[in-house]
Amino acid sequence: MEALEEKEAQVAAWLKKIFGDHPIPQYEVNAWTTEILYNLSERNRIRDRDVYLVTEDLKQKAKEYESEAKHLQDLLMESVNFSPASLSSTGSRYLNALVDSAVVLETKDTSLASFIPAVNDLTSDLFRTKSKNEEIKLELAKLEKNLTATLVLEKCLQEDLKKAELHLCTERARVDSRLQNMDFLKAKSEEFRSGIRTAEEQLSARGMDASLSHQSLVALSEKLAELKRQTMPLKKKLESYLDLMPVIIFMN
Repeated sequence: MEALEEKEAQVAAWLKKIFGDHPIPQYEVNAWTTEILYNLSERNRIRDRDVYLVTEDLKQKAKEYESEAKHLQDLLMESVNFSPASLSSTGSRYLNALVDSAVVLETKDTSLASFIPAVNDLTSDLFRTKSKNEEIKLELAKLEKNLTATLVLEKCLQEDLKKAELHLCTERARVDSRLQNMDFLKAKSEEFRSGIRTAEEQLSARGMDASLSHQSLVALSEKLAELKRQTMPLKKKLESYLDLMPVIIFMN
């Protein structure tokens, strides 16, 4: 949990640094989006560090070249009494371009043997950088696609959850209503039983035959139903006999 909070804090600081005074776009803060943004911030930090190191190295190289240029200028002045100030404007531009190229390419001197390998290395680095940039673009596009799909899925799940909660509330209300009806019916049933018992006791006290009680009538009804069930096959058999043609017997 602490690691996630640290990542969220680092992501927030990185986004604030990137957008500056502009408002940071709203996004869903969860473990998945935090991990993606954290990885991007780490790559950005490593890239900034590499750029800083390269910049510092170039500054150091520039100082070295300036020192070397001053040394060579002093040698020229001492040997052939040559000074860059004596060059024409075109010659000065060519000389400055040559020096700038040597600084950028980080060559040890301005000879052709130093320039050609440096240009080849720079071309190779350029192709590698372009290839790496394409890979990063593809990866970012993939992450954006996955993020969009995840956000859509999350929205669908939230809607399904709301529907499920609404359905659950409806079913709960229906069950509560049925339970209330069941309790009401149980109470009424018990009330009817009590009334029947009271009426039977009153009738019994007045000398009513016990065979006419509620339980006796129920038992007689069940017995009658059983007798009907038992006589049903006999009734069907009798009906089959009644369907036969009458037989006429002639007496001589």
